Amino acid sequence: MEKIVIIPTYNEKENIEKIIRKVMSLDGDFHILIVDDGSPDGTADIVRGLQSEFSGRLHLVCRSGKLGLGTAYIFGFKWSLEKGYRFIFEMDADFSHNPDDLLRLYDACKNGADLAVGSRYVRGGKLVNWPLQRKLISKGGAIYTKLITWMPVEDPTAGFVCYRDEVLRKIPLDEVQFVGYAFQVEMKYRAWKLGFKIKEVPITFVDRTEGVSKMSSGIVKEAMFGVWKMRNF
Repeated sequence: MEKIVIIPTYNEKENIEKIIRKVMSLDGDFHILIVDDGSPDGTADIVRGLQSEFSGRLHLVCRSGKLGLGTAYIFGFKWSLEKGYRFIFEMDADFSHNPDDLLRLYDACKNGADLAVGSRYVRGGKLVNWPLQRKLISKGGAIYTKLITWMPVEDPTAGFVCYRDEVLRKIPLDEVQFVGYAFQVEMKYRAWKLGFKIKEVPITFVDRTEGVSKMSSGIVKEAMFGVWKMRNF
């Protein structure tokens, strides 16, 4: 019981069974924790229907209402640490992250990294199916974050990550302030400030083909203004 992938969900019925089956098919005995925020489309019911097939490896926690990405991951981190997992992953449910890359993130942490980031913006990383405007916002946000925080991470908002358990035990999870894309920046920033080694692994990020994006203007604003607050951490 070494590796667990945390997948937050809200209305992911088109993707959830496919992503679970793909992760479970990988070598290395990956476990999955689905943190569902009360999806009205029946996402949690689909997961429950698969739990007997993947007994002991597929876990589900249902929360009442849409409480935010960051709080879902914080809950998942605490749950996974309590269960004794050593390598804890973040991944989206919509196949924008290729599950095959879980193995590459794991290898990076096994070979010296404390935190492995699936990066769109290092050599070899790619973005597929994104409109130009969204690419410019994302890349501009990454440069903006580096300029303000000085953190040496090319893709600070990346949400495809592997943590060694000691990183999450050292970060004061109850003090993490942000819930949207700024959450991803904050977690990397806190790890970096604590002296942990961050390794970026190039990935191809593919925009979702099914389901609806959770991006909003409020999430973008949180990321823009949040990085200034992080300098005081």
